[in-house]
Amino acid sequence: MCGLMINVSGSKLPTCLMNRVTSYLLLYVLLVEGRSGYNLLRDPRYNKGLAFTERERDAHYLRGLLPPVISSQELQEKKLMQSIRQYDVPLHKYVAMMELEERNERLFYKLLIDNVEELLPIVYTPTVGEACQKYGSIFKRPQGLYISLNEKGRILEVLKNWPEKSIQVIVVTDGERILGLGDLGCQGMGIPVGKLALYTALGGVRPSACLPITIDVGTNNEKLLNDEFYIGLKQRRATGQEYYDFLHEFMSAVKQNYGEKILVQFEDFANHNAFELLAKYRTSHLVFNDDIQGTASVVLAGLIASLKLLGGALCDHTFLFLGAGEAGTGIAELIALEISNKTKIPVEETRKKIWLVDSKGLIVSGRKETLQAFKKPWAHEHEPVNNLLDAVKAVKPTVLIGTSGTGRTFTKEVVEAMACMNKRPLIMALSNPTSQAECTAEEAYTWSEGRAVFASGSPFPSFEYDGKLNIPGQANNCYIFPGFGFGLVMSGTIRVHDDMLLAASEALAAQVTEEHYAKGMIYPPFADIRKISAHIAASVAAKAYELGVATRLPRPADLVKYAESCMYTPNYRSYR
Repeated sequence: MCGLMINVSGSKLPTCLMNRVTSYLLLYVLLVEGRSGYNLLRDPRYNKGLAFTERERDAHYLRGLLPPVISSQELQEKKLMQSIRQYDVPLHKYVAMMELEERNERLFYKLLIDNVEELLPIVYTPTVGEACQKYGSIFKRPQGLYISLNEKGRILEVLKNWPEKSIQVIVVTDGERILGLGDLGCQGMGIPVGKLALYTALGGVRPSACLPITIDVGTNNEKLLNDEFYIGLKQRRATGQEYYDFLHEFMSAVKQNYGEKILVQFEDFANHNAFELLAKYRTSHLVFNDDIQGTASVVLAGLIASLKLLGGALCDHTFLFLGAGEAGTGIAELIALEISNKTKIPVEETRKKIWLVDSKGLIVSGRKETLQAFKKPWAHEHEPVNNLLDAVKAVKPTVLIGTSGTGRTFTKEVVEAMACMNKRPLIMALSNPTSQAECTAEEAYTWSEGRAVFASGSPFPSFEYDGKLNIPGQANNCYIFPGFGFGLVMSGTIRVHDDMLLAASEALAAQVTEEHYAKGMIYPPFADIRKISAHIAASVAAKAYELGVATRLPRPADLVKYAESCMYTPNYRSYR
């Protein structure tokens, strides 16, 4: 390239146009440097496989490197879906999809977008959990950056090793609490990789603007420490000041390298670190914790939508949680905030409608001295209650929410008690993966005699009870975080505010139609996710402009249309 430097990262062009310019510049670099032909076929960003036309094959020295047939992207998609469907084991489908991403990026996203309901459980929960457990064995090619304690003092240098410079979204994990599977250390990289694939497929953020990162500070998982195929540091986790100093170096380096508007999404950090990191950096960085904030927003959306089936306003209901970790307390706080916003009652009062059960029983004021800080706001006046069933009988909730990470804890007796107290109990078994769900859809519908409104974190099949087909809701964060993050990116937002989470929840709830309600659904179908994400992005951006934290000016007149126009599309492009 003879020293040609073209920087579009600071451009004031609209995002959609900037993405197009960036793509053409990358292609120009590819061709001028002479990496056409054989190497072109091995660059996943530009490879089209058999879809290269006769003219393209001549222009880019592909003649003879491909069989003579010319196959459209649609035919390639059909062929690959047939191939993927032949696998019986979900992990094999996952590996096939990841291999496709490594050789043909646009075809990977085309498959994912067009078959989202079928492939989402493969590229993300529940299959991604198994993939993380076996990541050392299936690891073939690095995806993203691995930043270990070996790089202490050199993190900025490591970030500069990543070839893409115009990064907009980072998803980072330290692997300590992967789904409901615990400490998977460096093998947690499957989570950032999967999340960012969904940022692109569901939210429209271009792939080259996404960067998955794993922070490797060791692992306390004995099985991994003794596994000859483990790909991470074989040492105990760093904790305390050493850990926080390392994370601070990382956050400072990210901001220095990518600027004020880089979105950093914390993913699957343990409770004791997740809350502290979010509290520490939310005022100085654009940060978002999907386990705390994303889960809260998607669950709140389901609650708002469910009011059509349950009756009453949100403030008329009583909520009981099994699980008082980052997900449970995050959801609880957002519910309290939404009720406060609607009723103008102080949030300290609205919290009293929400009760939490942890491993020691109902969280009550008598336990306050021994509680972790994030649990203390939920310690209400009540006699001690030792188990969930007794808590249900004492609190008499209309809504039961599970975030415990422990399967089959919503027993027959618990569900029957909920059904006895409520004409239509709302039961949300949110723990992932499927094996960790507090109960199944079939159990919820059967034990409530078909009256329950049910949602889960991982997908469950429809279930017919007494002649009525019930379609379970999936309170999957994928409804929220791709559109939420895209709204931040497209508006140039520099800080996340709780009001943006409320706006995202209300935008998602508004996508549930009367036809959906008739089937007992409280979430819209995933098939519409790109449209849903555009509406969420527009609502989040609108709130950012209202709060004065959006920097992309002037504000577009129609934010929904603007969001749709800026979304990445995976259709093949013609190469001249």
